[in-house]
Amino acid sequence: MTMSDRTPEHFLWETDGRVAVIRLDRPERKNPLTFDSYAELRDTFRDLAYATDIDVVVLASNGGNFCSGGDVHDIIGPLVGMDMAGLLAFTRMTGDLVKAIIGCGKPVIAAVDGTCVGAGAILAMAADMRLATPEARTAFLFTRVGLAGCDMGACAILPRIIGQGRAAELLYTGRTMTAEEGERWGFWNRLTAAEDLDRAALELAHRLADGPTFAHGITKTQLNQEWSMSLEQAIEAEAQAQAICMQTRDFERAYSAFVDKQRPVFEGN
Repeated sequence: MTMSDRTPEHFLWETDGRVAVIRLDRPERKNPLTFDSYAELRDTFRDLAYATDIDVVVLASNGGNFCSGGDVHDIIGPLVGMDMAGLLAFTRMTGDLVKAIIGCGKPVIAAVDGTCVGAGAILAMAADMRLATPEARTAFLFTRVGLAGCDMGACAILPRIIGQGRAAELLYTGRTMTAEEGERWGFWNRLTAAEDLDRAALELAHRLADGPTFAHGITKTQLNQEWSMSLEQAIEAEAQAQAICMQTRDFERAYSAFVDKQRPVFEGN
């Protein structure tokens, strides 16, 4: 499956070589999510698992903000009037977006500027790596609207990134995590000036796209699966995964390049 020429209806999609860049496209309202954009993002990340022309995905900001979460009028209002079956269908769909990001087989980089709250904070959390500007303000604000902090995998994933106590504070209070806190706590891989954010994210994305992309897919799988394994199971799983990677041509290419004192050129197979 190829995806470079995809034309989504509910968000912006562009490609730069083998890197796809996704931006929510309602900058006048700080890029909220709608029922339609949730579903289309979920389907897009599901398709990315089979894409042969995309190796890395960047979730980027738009108009100085990343995402303001679920749209108050398009999502929150209708949810108030739904029955339990409808509510559960919605919450399962939003969780499926996170599962699709995790299962897409490609490294995902979040490039966050400005507002990054609610489901927007979840999108950043679900990425493999996160870059941000000093102006990034992140809040898992579910309790501030009367909901539990356990939304879209937050109670499982956020403690793995920043630790149980810090995650508990953010999820109980819904307070804003400053960019400096996020970097110090390990939520952000690094901070960069707003004018440099897209360039820094694309540089990192292209570095990954130029690497052994089949092996990157294995790395992503193991990073996510090993949390539920014992240490012995994880070591065995890694032994099997590495043996698979040792059968690839990229492993052979790296060895040959080393012998020839050249830089390896990986092809993802």
